[in-house]
Amino acid sequence: MAQLSDDCFAFGGGLLTVASALAEIDARVAPVVETETVPLPTAGGRILAHDIIATMNLPPHDNSAVDGYAVAHADLIPDRETVLTVTGRAAAGHPLDRPARRGEAIRIFTGAPMPEGTDTVMMQEDCAFEAGRVLLKPGIRRGANRRHAGEDVTEGEAALPAGQRLRAPDLGLAAALGHRELSVFRPLRVALLSTGDEVRDPGTPLPRGAIYDANRFMLAALLTGLGCAVSDFGIRPDREAALVDALAAAKAEHDLIVTSGGVSTGDEDNVKSAVERLGTLHFWRLAIKPGRPIALGQVDGVPLIGLPGNPVAAIVTFIVLARPLIAKLAGAMACDPRLFPVRTGFGYRKRPGRREYLRASLERDGDAVVAVKYPRDGAGILSSIVRSDGLIILDETASELTVGTVVDFLPFSEVIG
Repeated sequence: MAQLSDDCFAFGGGLLTVASALAEIDARVAPVVETETVPLPTAGGRILAHDIIATMNLPPHDNSAVDGYAVAHADLIPDRETVLTVTGRAAAGHPLDRPARRGEAIRIFTGAPMPEGTDTVMMQEDCAFEAGRVLLKPGIRRGANRRHAGEDVTEGEAALPAGQRLRAPDLGLAAALGHRELSVFRPLRVALLSTGDEVRDPGTPLPRGAIYDANRFMLAALLTGLGCAVSDFGIRPDREAALVDALAAAKAEHDLIVTSGGVSTGDEDNVKSAVERLGTLHFWRLAIKPGRPIALGQVDGVPLIGLPGNPVAAIVTFIVLARPLIAKLAGAMACDPRLFPVRTGFGYRKRPGRREYLRASLERDGDAVVAVKYPRDGAGILSSIVRSDGLIILDETASELTVGTVVDFLPFSEVIG
């Protein structure tokens, strides 16, 4: 199993902007997974390991886009109807077995190869057929209703790039180019655990002062949506020895460790010391809200991401930082989520110098769509994610919004499965 260097996540200095953090990831992180060859039907959702270079044109031959009659355009009379004798038939999978002769028409069906000597197809709806002859209307342009060989993909072209997460259309294109199997990256194997003496599994008794673990299930779903194979290491108490044992077990047979909670610098936050017993830990202090320091490091060479314990901070930092980091480790190409410009339906003030992510919903205001901020901002209010459509992104230079300000909006549909 490939590993990262111990100083991969090392970064000095104060608060790190989101753009700088993403640039560091792009520069320092490399895939840690091997490749494997899988049958085409099982390749959906996997990450392509090598470019697919077309070894043929697609379509492989000129063909008809409609049902009709294939003719040589030079045989058509420009200003009045043309009558030609129909002397052959071409269908998909059954091409005409000879070149077409000048002055004749060939009955042709959608997808059939264009007979040699023809260059234009008249739709059957625009023709009249009687007694072995077809009457063709004037005015059709040369090459009408003809698909050209290679107009979809040209031989030698990179049809699909390495790093592409394979979707249904990608598999269709690979099949059309004759591929029965594809070389893909092995799924990233992720060990996931929560920390905290107060955290309990859902369905168990809940003592006073305890909470049910939401983050582990939320993060497992996010990781699975990125194609990861997730191993659930459960909840670990806020004790260094217990965390050392858990991390030592998690590093075996895994490419990445993801933790939730315990990554601050308080007396009860023991992730830092536990990781440092086994490897190296760095805190990336991001200039964002919500979110606290992100813990990035290695446990005996296996990368580790430590996310905040507050669920909104956990999901926002996952979307902003962990998601692109995990994609890079798994061999996926960089693919920034699409942002959409929307107008605000509210006013807001923020502190300059940090990027803020506001939970918001989209509502109609007459003929326009406006973004409405969720009324509560707390990093522990998970329902604010459930009841919102996405995040308004306010960059570091912004300080005040007024009603009608145009802002960037990130729909959850872009980043949450």
